Amino acid sequence: MSDPKGNLHYCFTPLAAWIADMPEEGLLAGTAMKVSPVTTATSKEFGDPYQHPPCTAATMLAAICSACSQYSPTDYKNFLKAMRWFQLNGIIEPCWNSWLLSDPSIFLTPEVLHHFHWMFWDHDVKWCIDVTGATELDFHFSIIQTLVGYRAFSKGISRLKQVTGHDHCAVQCYIIATVAGSIPCEFLTAIHALLDFCYLAQVLSFTTQSLEKVTSSLQEFHDHKEAIVSEGIRVDWQIPKLELLQSVVPSIRQSGAVMQWSAEITEHAHIEEIKVPACAGNNQNYNNQIVCHLDWLDKCLHFDLATYIQQHADQHGTDDENPSDSDAEEEYEADGEGYLSAYSTLTCRIPDYFSISVSLLLGKVPSTPKPYCTFATPMTGFHLSTKPSFRLTVDEASVAYQLPDLEHALATFFANGDTL
Repeated sequence: MSDPKGNLHYCFTPLAAWIADMPEEGLLAGTAMKVSPVTTATSKEFGDPYQHPPCTAATMLAAICSACSQYSPTDYKNFLKAMRWFQLNGIIEPCWNSWLLSDPSIFLTPEVLHHFHWMFWDHDVKWCIDVTGATELDFHFSIIQTLVGYRAFSKGISRLKQVTGHDHCAVQCYIIATVAGSIPCEFLTAIHALLDFCYLAQVLSFTTQSLEKVTSSLQEFHDHKEAIVSEGIRVDWQIPKLELLQSVVPSIRQSGAVMQWSAEITEHAHIEEIKVPACAGNNQNYNNQIVCHLDWLDKCLHFDLATYIQQHADQHGTDDENPSDSDAEEEYEADGEGYLSAYSTLTCRIPDYFSISVSLLLGKVPSTPKPYCTFATPMTGFHLSTKPSFRLTVDEASVAYQLPDLEHALATFFANGDTL
């Protein structure tokens, strides 16, 4: 790069962070499968309630040199035994070796999607299902009040297969309420502490006090994790992602907030740019067909954009000669908003129930059946389903929800005329 005086300088970008999941981190660090990629902990030490010493670049390179000095890499059989002795995966020239000031224990930062959300789904949810029972937990999820902007699980969660990060976040909001009363208190405390840790670690800025809360939440989980073992769910704690949680606070101190190192954007781009075009082909020559599909999509976007701009210009020219009423102009603008929506990434729009309820009260939508299912107070918006997710008789509801006086209460309610 050139400086303000025109002098050329060599500039080297430091390796601040490498966003990767657990298998990729092991490949980058050069460690074996049952060894932490950022510390010296082994599989039997993954459940320890403290952080092990970091596995620095100097330590890793020294171990590789020691293994190479015993056997030549060409002697693959004996060389592989030596690498296993040093808990390495066989890589002798890591990609970060010649990168100045790079260290796997620093640039391998915690990643929210895989280390937090996927760990919650692979372990926390499975533990709750095993203790509560799949049928019982699915029933709890089917009757819970759904929050605005979150997914509803009308058929439960035990049989879900294709689960996204947004689904993980939705389940995390509900899981404590759905298992409370069905699992032991110590078990619930452990799950609650682990969720608190994940929530607190995703804050965008930290202070000394907030980092202490993150540390104390993880310690609370370790203090109560034996309740999970006592239920017969786990025999050991050989969970690599659990050991990585010990490195979250040190990573925040060294590299900043964890939320900036998320693979959710790249994972979503992989779906839009790779998986969707691949499904549009005939399962032959994937690379060529994906490139052709993306090239076709890009050409269609530019063509539609050009025609939209031309139509917009023509419309303004017509409006100058023959002014139209405001309704037609508003209709034209509304059509223009969605003209190119087929080429943009779909986003989830959260409905504004406050505005909807005001419109209903003012009679702007006279065809809406009454009573209105959408209404609001100054602080809370409500939206009720017009069709129930399931139907029960009064007697069935009395038994299912243990309400022996339900029939009498309903009779008294309608007798007093307090109907909608």
